[in-house]
Amino acid sequence: MASLTEKELTALEDQLMQEQLLVRKFKMYSETASDPAIKSACAQIADRHKQHFNTLMGYLY
Repeated sequence: MASLTEKELTALEDQLMQEQLLVRKFKMYSETASDPAIKSACAQIADRHKQHFNTLMGYLY
């Protein structure tokens, strides 16, 4: 695997922080929602962003 440039690493770091924030937000929304459909949708969105985070982390290894 080719090494990443400084600019690419900065962009990757920014994207990782955004994905982490989205995971936290949607988990919180899921925990506080009273409607089961909204609760489930938010949990699914949180899981999807966690997958995005894990995929991006893979570029660092």
